[in-house]
Amino acid sequence: MGGVAREAGQRSGPELACPISPVLDIVFSRWTTPILWTLNEYGRQRFVELQRTVGTITPKVLTQRLRQMERDGLVIRTYHPEVPPRVEYEISALGRTLAPVFAALSRWSAENLAEVERARRQFDGEVPVQKG
Repeated sequence: MGGVAREAGQRSGPELACPISPVLDIVFSRWTTPILWTLNEYGRQRFVELQRTVGTITPKVLTQRLRQMERDGLVIRTYHPEVPPRVEYEISALGRTLAPVFAALSRWSAENLAEVERARRQFDGEVPVQKG
């Protein structure tokens, strides 16, 4: 893995240690994943529909995340010059390429989250350490 970063010759610091760091910042920031998941699962959505489906996100934060995802090429914003104006958001072809990543993370979660919770309880002293 490290060879790829060295060959590129452009990465330094955390990116050299972990070449997926830039992707993590793009895809897994606080609200990006739920928004992309929603658009992938339910298709094109108007702002209010998307806010309702995603849940507790504020309009300001949703606007910020959608703008950033549009800038990153993950979301397509379509403005319809009607009265009243209508704006719709949909996941782009680039954004859809993340669907297998989300599916793999969903499987990992289903298979391992109980073990993570057990480890947390054990670490916090709520469960005695099992030996051998």
